Amino acid sequence: MRSVLTVGTVAIAVLAVTGCATRDWVRETLGSKETQINRRVADVEGSVGEERGRIDSVERRVGEQRDRLHQEAQRIEGMGFRVASVESQVTEMGGGLKAARDHADAAFARAEEVDARVSRLAGRAPGRQLVETLDLTFPFGRADLNDNAQTTLAGLAKELQANPKLTVDLEGFTDPAGGRDYNLGLSHRRVEAVRRHLVDQGVELPRIHAIGRGPLDDRGVPSDKKRRVTVKLMIQAD
Repeated sequence: MRSVLTVGTVAIAVLAVTGCATRDWVRETLGSKETQINRRVADVEGSVGEERGRIDSVERRVGEQRDRLHQEAQRIEGMGFRVASVESQVTEMGGGLKAARDHADAAFARAEEVDARVSRLAGRAPGRQLVETLDLTFPFGRADLNDNAQTTLAGLAKELQANPKLTVDLEGFTDPAGGRDYNLGLSHRRVEAVRRHLVDQGVELPRIHAIGRGPLDDRGVPSDKKRRVTVKLMIQAD
């Protein structure tokens, strides 16, 4: 009987020890698994946090890009408005330039008629005789007097002042290059430059008869000789 109890007691002790060992193993195993799970969860949470940070960064860049696109759209819209305004101003200026050109053409036409009438009347004046003919040449497209022309006109002005019977006829010409209306206006400007210079030198305006004849088509005359004002010094015969 005592042997049976001893054996039972030993068995119970063994089971107790075995049960404790099993519980410790289970706890260790569970603890290890929990640690691994926690580590994995932490790793996943870290990855999720990094991914969330990247997503936030992308969203921020997208927002910035959207703002820039909006600003660019507003700038382009503003430029379109300014371009339309400039085009409108250019159109208005074009209309104004055309009106000014038409007005200038009409003024030149009237001046040509007056000059032609004065020249006809001067040509019909009895006893007018040609004393001398001078040619004042001009650069291409220009109507200003060079030093040689001014020196020549200074001497001519002295002759006119010394002899009240002298008058002067001016005829302006251009070469054929360009439009006729432009060349007609250029010939008037050249004649006017000569007439104004003589008046500045003290010659009375009624003694100067001037007309712009426009392009000179004579093929026998070089182009640089066509760009001129012909000065004819006339005298009233007794």
